[in-house]
Amino acid sequence: MAPRIKQLTLQESCIVDCLLDTYQALQIPQTDLDRALTFSTDHAIYRSIKIATWKLGFTSQDAECIALAWQRQCPTIHDFDVKQWPTERALFTQHIPLSTHIAEPFPSCPKKLGLYVIAPTAHWLGLLANEGVQTLQLRFKSEDPQEIDEEVHRAIEAVQGHSVRLFINDHWQAAIRYQAYGVHLGQEDLEQANLKAIHTSGLRLGVSSHGYREMIRAANIKPSYIALGAVFPTTLKKMVTAPQGLGRLQKYAQFLHDFPLVGIGGIDASSIQSVLNCGVGSVAMVRAVTQADDYKVAIAQLKKYF
Repeated sequence: MAPRIKQLTLQESCIVDCLLDTYQALQIPQTDLDRALTFSTDHAIYRSIKIATWKLGFTSQDAECIALAWQRQCPTIHDFDVKQWPTERALFTQHIPLSTHIAEPFPSCPKKLGLYVIAPTAHWLGLLANEGVQTLQLRFKSEDPQEIDEEVHRAIEAVQGHSVRLFINDHWQAAIRYQAYGVHLGQEDLEQANLKAIHTSGLRLGVSSHGYREMIRAANIKPSYIALGAVFPTTLKKMVTAPQGLGRLQKYAQFLHDFPLVGIGGIDASSIQSVLNCGVGSVAMVRAVTQADDYKVAIAQLKKYF
């Protein structure tokens, strides 16, 4: 369904065209076509920016966030400067509430987490720790609570004696029980997890994000790091949003510059340097290591970039 767009003035049309020409590097295929584009105000800057960013492929929710921020940055149409893409979070005052509010930040972790490998089992974690990978994540899939508990316990044991920052994906109760370094949660897990319990335990928290609305939500929680993705197409996980690309990754890194940042999604040895050049301090990988012909050789090559 095409968006219902009120007739644009000549000035507004010029702003839309100028934005589309200037920010072609941010364009990705539009996947939000089934929703009509609506407006919360008739402000010229707001309407122009929302239409333009939607045409660049941002979701309607993200286009709303960007348009409101740009409106606050440019109160009148005469203040508009196409080169001043808003990057200050103070401009993005739209509050996206959580049922749990954390007043104090989660414990900190290094701004540069280095090579970050996500593995499916405790056995893999032990192999990776032996090769000197210092940031690891257990992404173990099971519906059996006892099996989950046992695998998390094995994961903690597998990296003992190594200088490893081990995050547990999703299974925060077991991560607290066995005192992992941290927990990683997706956006869909934030409402279900007990963030206060994780915070009180002293564990670090990493949060996934896939655009402005989710970045704002993540920043409100004050996590230890924020993951940005998916940068490139990935077959490991069904993604609701399209791959964001390097152009957007650079903008996201500017927006969240005060957090440790992790680029994730479809990254391999051929693209790792371009991802790091966008301003993230770490790159998370799965297939590039766990599905490599020789994971030891792959790790040795990837560690050179850090």
